[in-house]
Amino acid sequence: MAFPSHRLVFALFLSVLNLQGAALSLDEAIAVLKAQNLEIKAVSLDAKNAHNDLRIAQGYNFGSLDFTQSAVRSNDAGNVFGFKLSSRQASFADFGFSEFSLTNPNILTVQPKDLNYPMYQNYFQSKLTYMLPIYTGGKLSGYSKIAREMEKIKQLDATKVTGEKIYETRKSYYDMALLQHSLEQMTIIQKNMEKLHAKTKEMVAEGYAKKVDLLEIEAKKANVDRMVLEMGSNKKLLLHYISFLLNQKTDEIAIPKDDKAITTADEASVMSNNTDLKKASHGLAVRSSMVDVAMAPFLPTLGVFGEASSANDTLMRNMHAHAAYTVGAKLSWNLFNGAVDAHNFEKARIDRLKTATEVEMAKKGIALQYDKLHTEIDNLDEQIVSLEKERLLAGEITKNYEGRYHEHLVSMSDLIIKQSNEIEKIMTLQSVKNQRNERIFTLEKLNYGADQ
Repeated sequence: MAFPSHRLVFALFLSVLNLQGAALSLDEAIAVLKAQNLEIKAVSLDAKNAHNDLRIAQGYNFGSLDFTQSAVRSNDAGNVFGFKLSSRQASFADFGFSEFSLTNPNILTVQPKDLNYPMYQNYFQSKLTYMLPIYTGGKLSGYSKIAREMEKIKQLDATKVTGEKIYETRKSYYDMALLQHSLEQMTIIQKNMEKLHAKTKEMVAEGYAKKVDLLEIEAKKANVDRMVLEMGSNKKLLLHYISFLLNQKTDEIAIPKDDKAITTADEASVMSNNTDLKKASHGLAVRSSMVDVAMAPFLPTLGVFGEASSANDTLMRNMHAHAAYTVGAKLSWNLFNGAVDAHNFEKARIDRLKTATEVEMAKKGIALQYDKLHTEIDNLDEQIVSLEKERLLAGEITKNYEGRYHEHLVSMSDLIIKQSNEIEKIMTLQSVKNQRNERIFTLEKLNYGADQ
């Protein structure tokens, strides 16, 4: 009986905890993701199947052993005497000598009837044949190398999909943290507007404020309520998406304390771990092996074979006495085929050169992508610092205008404008933080390698 892997057991344990209402942390979610995500499972099966392709390619090196059992009945002259010779049962009479006579030479003018019109003959043959390629000009070894590299490429495909799903999971968690922090700030504004609304109603009743002021604050309050409701809906949608990624229902997650993601990935680790670069390297190895395969037709092939058989007119009777053995070797060498092999070899060589060029292009492309992401992250960090200060200032200005409104120094429109500015700063800050986190996770995805 096969036991489940420790990772799967851990994932199932986390699933039980989640069903009991425990908030799922990011690390726990990633463990569940690796064990249960359907896309990861599907691509992992492709990687396992690639191992079977490798075993198939390697299996041809061991040749083939075939067993054949024949059961035939015939009165065809060629078959009958062939059967008897094969089963070591032939006699001179089978060749018409029974019609020859030494006393009557005229009998020789008669066509031997036994030879042309034999009786029906049963034929049962058991044959074991083994064929082994000794030298194929490097074709079999080349195909084995190609299959081995393709297996590694499929494994890297599985690694890449896993990295992409981890990226989506981490981004969802930090999106939730951003939403939560923005929601907390919007809730504070919402409560302040409720207080302002109540205060304005009192001021209208006492004649210190106009009814239009109350309508303005109610309209703005409705807008804030709508934004809070939308943020709550977005949180639910994120939980649905996390449930989809983990392939299990997730009602609560442990939101990261800091909504600002960090990474330790540097350029050296990205260039070393990147799955696309590793795939390109293995692809170049495949092209090199294909050149070796294209060279094989110029070289001879050599194979050996052995055969053991036993034949009789009765199935499986006295097999040892009727046994026969055959061994041999075959050398084959194509000397001319219209230069097709030469053109195939040149084509394979050019494909290898092209792939080598593409590998260099991929390296430069990944390096450029790293530099671009790193520059964008630095720029967004500076924007976040600036926007944090602007948000704090906008909040203080709103508080100041609330007090001045109560003292009838500014109008409700002026106060609404300042509150709108504060809300705009909150939403802009959330958007910039989200952009920064996205770049961080993209950088980590570039760094996700087969050893992780």
